[in-house]
Amino acid sequence: MNLYVSAIRTGVPALVGWLIALASSWGLDIDAGALSGVLTPIAVFVYYAVFRAAEHYISPRWGWLLGYARPPAYAPAKAPLPS
Repeated sequence: MNLYVSAIRTGVPALVGWLIALASSWGLDIDAGALSGVLTPIAVFVYYAVFRAAEHYISPRWGWLLGYARPPAYAPAKAPLPS
C-alpha cells in the first residue's frame, strides 16, 4: 500500500507540473521543450510543497490534491545495518 501511495503522491504533482508547463507555452514565442524542461520541475516542487504544507498544518484533507489523502507511512527499520 505504501508503494501505491507514494507513487500516486509523486505522479499527481508531476502531471500537474507538466500541464502547467504545457498551458504556459501557448501564445509564447519560446521553445516549448526548453520551457517545459525548466518549468515542469519548478511547478511540481511548488505544487507538492504547498499542498503538503497545507496537509500538515491545516487539514489532512488537503492531501487529496496530491492524489491520496494520507502520506505514506513507513515501518521503522528492524535492525541497524552492519558497519
